[in-house]
Amino acid sequence: MLLVPFSNLTVFSQDLTGIWKGFFMSEDGQFYKLEFQLSHNKSYAASGVSYSYLDVRFYGKATMTGSYVKNTKTLKIKEIRTVEVKSVLGGMTCIMNYTLTYSKSGNEEFLEGTYVGRNEKPLSVDTSYWGDCGGGRVSLRRVVSSDFYLEPFLRKATPKNPVAKAPVTKPPVTTKVNPPVVKKPPVVTKPASKPVVKKQVANPPVTTKPVAVTPKIDTVSKIIAPPVVKKPVPENMPTPSVLKNRANELVKILTVSNENVTVKLYDNGEIDDDTISVYMDKKLVLSSRRLTASPLIVNLKMDEDNSEHELVMVAENLGRIPPNTSLMIVESGEQRFDVRITSTEQKNAVVRFRYVKPK
Repeated sequence: MLLVPFSNLTVFSQDLTGIWKGFFMSEDGQFYKLEFQLSHNKSYAASGVSYSYLDVRFYGKATMTGSYVKNTKTLKIKEIRTVEVKSVLGGMTCIMNYTLTYSKSGNEEFLEGTYVGRNEKPLSVDTSYWGDCGGGRVSLRRVVSSDFYLEPFLRKATPKNPVAKAPVTKPPVTTKVNPPVVKKPPVVTKPASKPVVKKQVANPPVTTKPVAVTPKIDTVSKIIAPPVVKKPVPENMPTPSVLKNRANELVKILTVSNENVTVKLYDNGEIDDDTISVYMDKKLVLSSRRLTASPLIVNLKMDEDNSEHELVMVAENLGRIPPNTSLMIVESGEQRFDVRITSTEQKNAVVRFRYVKPK
């Protein structure tokens, strides 16, 4: 995973210079905020600083260098060293090596991919390697303002670059830390209770004379055979007006093989007061909830008799930076899905779930 020079690189018109904000998630499910301030010279070289942070417990700032590959739209950039560190959690300091892919959806720009970490050792003989601090996934979105000190190369940006005019929304932070590798206890999903079904007793036949009814006997086990129970008929829920009056766009169909499904919803990128409501099978399960770095959670119970569910994400507002964007992370046993959600005041986002029993 060491960063090496790339050949046959040509000038690329896409300028990545600016502020990119989002998160990285470790392999064991730990969720941390992440910000890049990048300088890109419109060819292949890239440099800048990264900020990784959770809350007041740790914060870290590191310098970075790397390059951009035109043909694959891939940014390969690694942290050189930490320049500010603060931690009350203890543990070693790690630097990161990122492999990210650029994409654009409407007016939104994204850098998404993976990272591996390496123990930053101050010793003359460095025995660490990329991966000894673990790895995980990264998702960043281009924004116009930073939560930290705005680097000189962004303040000197040309008038064409809006970053130079972006205000610093928070005072400079003077200390930094790279997060320690901490295992997160697994989320235990409590299965939904099964519906209580009353036993159906067949009416006795109408005869002119009383007839003794002999219970059916299993001649092998000598146990009375239970009556046949019909499956409950699904409730026909009325369609809420917000689902009738807005377009409902199908974003993804996910096929799961575990009966217990956990859906987590985060703000995708800068936390800008996006607020959503969530409907499951036309029933309101989350009402006007704000998206943050902490997940909103919806649990689904699925089996062969209850094999389909539909979640609809409804934008209650568009936040400070339209549109309303969120990241959906779905966990079903060993399966894991990431879905990027965009909704507006005219369009809802729909994700369908299908259960297939494992063979």
